[in-house]
Amino acid sequence: QVQLVESGGGLVQPGGSLRLSCAASGFTFSRYAMRWYRQAPGKERELVATISSAQITNYADSVKGRFTISRDNAKNTVYLQMDSLKPEDTAVYYCKVTYYSANYWGRGTQVTVSS
Repeated sequence: QVQLVESGGGLVQPGGSLRLSCAASGFTFSRYAMRWYRQAPGKERELVATISSAQITNYADSVKGRFTISRDNAKNTVYLQMDSLKPEDTAVYYCKVTYYSANYWGRGTQVTVSS
């Protein structure tokens, strides 16, 4: 079965960096686009970044120039490098894959940006 497990979250000061990882299993990872979403308290879940099977990337305007999505198909893992973090980046971060028209989510990893 499809499984996604996020890791790498934590508490960081404004201006700091974190790298999130999402380990995938249960499907042929290299063939599918992967996405990172986030959900802040009291807000809807929003799309942060996408990487296609061809390594084409897209970002939300709010993170463009600060976040970088990448993938390692040999490790079945997608990453989100987050730099110049701001308090408004505080959220639970989730990875997602759409596999045979069904959406699969991980359980998320908490990112808190605070001094």
